[in-house]
Amino acid sequence: MNVAVRGPRTAQWKQILARLTAAFAIGASFNLGFAPFGWWPIALAALAALFALIRGLPPRRAGAVGAAFGLGLFAFGTYWLYTCLHVFGLVPVWLTLVLQGVLVAAMSLYPAALCYLANRFWLKPGATRDWLVLPALWVLLEWLRGWLLSGFPWLSVGYALIDSPLAGWAPLFGVYGVTWAAAMIAAALNLALMPAVPPARRGMALGAAGLLFAMPMILAHAQWTHPSGPPIAIAAVQGAVPQDQKWQSKNRELTMQRYLRLTGAAWGARLIIWPEASLPVLSTDIPEYLHGLEEQGRVHDADFAIGLVDYRPADKQYFNGILVLSAAGDGWYYKRHLVPFGEYFPVPSFVRSWLRLMSLPYDDFTAGSARQPVLRAAGQNLGLSICYEDAFGSQQLKVLRQATLLINVTNNAWYGDSTAPHQHLQIARMRALEAGRFLVRAANDGITAAIDPQGKIVARLAQFQEGVLHTTLQPMTGLTPYARFGNYPVVLGTLLLLLVAAWRRRRGE
Repeated sequence: MNVAVRGPRTAQWKQILARLTAAFAIGASFNLGFAPFGWWPIALAALAALFALIRGLPPRRAGAVGAAFGLGLFAFGTYWLYTCLHVFGLVPVWLTLVLQGVLVAAMSLYPAALCYLANRFWLKPGATRDWLVLPALWVLLEWLRGWLLSGFPWLSVGYALIDSPLAGWAPLFGVYGVTWAAAMIAAALNLALMPAVPPARRGMALGAAGLLFAMPMILAHAQWTHPSGPPIAIAAVQGAVPQDQKWQSKNRELTMQRYLRLTGAAWGARLIIWPEASLPVLSTDIPEYLHGLEEQGRVHDADFAIGLVDYRPADKQYFNGILVLSAAGDGWYYKRHLVPFGEYFPVPSFVRSWLRLMSLPYDDFTAGSARQPVLRAAGQNLGLSICYEDAFGSQQLKVLRQATLLINVTNNAWYGDSTAPHQHLQIARMRALEAGRFLVRAANDGITAAIDPQGKIVARLAQFQEGVLHTTLQPMTGLTPYARFGNYPVVLGTLLLLLVAAWRRRRGE
């Protein structure tokens, strides 16, 4: 009796384990769709495989499969956090692993929720589940992941498709519009490859996938933005100062002189850009240095956008900022969306006391105001962002009504020689495509690049090498549909689809 019972149970557990292992492997393979690999068809195939893997499973088991998928995706997709936190951030190994583990587990809850909800309320195969529920849930939960608890939009599906025909959905509906198209195609592939599907349904599924690929190419002829004034010469400086040497006191003067030397090779540009926190000093410590730089800029008819840490002694507040030195007037932009555990510590006071006793760095930056004036330089209105801030596209929409040029300064030296700088460049490319504007990003050790309104890289510097990127870019005005309406159409559309799915479920269809 016991042997007879044990046999089926053992087989069942082996089947469950095999499905969980497959889900983990599929999630891990999803990363091949992102930079630097860029094999975007794998992202579509992985999503389709997940949809197939949970078909017919009980809700809890489907949720476990979704969690395994998420663990594979985020464990392999965020491995570089170890370098950021421990190697350069000096966080103890055990605490680094705890923080990474918490992040991966938390992010895995999103695909787990999708799989559980889909199989809890729409387990029955059919058009409602395939075309309404799975794509809508994926987009809605990905959007939720992008802002809930500060948000972590890294590894959103749409970014993997920046070099695919589906990228053409971005000017209309943003990165989540691209994600929706990808999820629809994954559902179509899943349906088309299933056995015993009638030829008519198989053909309809493949036809729908083809239409989703073709529509952006048709819509590409629409000109949402247009040139504003003549092209301008821009130079982006890449100092390539190693992160573990940057803040050593003995290297301070060398770094400051390095940027002056590289700037000497940038004369001729109307706008010169330095990366995030380019100098290992506070702005209040170097007034003469900055004044001299501004004087040289006037001689050469050049304005500056300099990534620099600002300090207000009266309030004892630090800001991660961009100092604009311009003939139109100097001004600061302060980073608004700070990185948890990187730029501020969302922890209670007793944890801060412990960090102080352990001599660990924990000083918080102060977030900039959500309402900051648009700064002008080289005759342009600048849409400014700092580092990881450009991953939150909807927070930059307001400035697009005035900005003619986008600038992102970053310090990807924190990530070492990993996939993170390449994926961050993918994100910047999506922002340019969504906005229909040129974007220049200056990175401390790469990847410094200029990106056109189609999201294509027009010039770049090699990583880990100092240099100056010279480029001439066309200022743009006008608004794409996404710049005008933001994420509202996609979010409201997915909610509407889920309401329709709920109505059909209630009717038993």
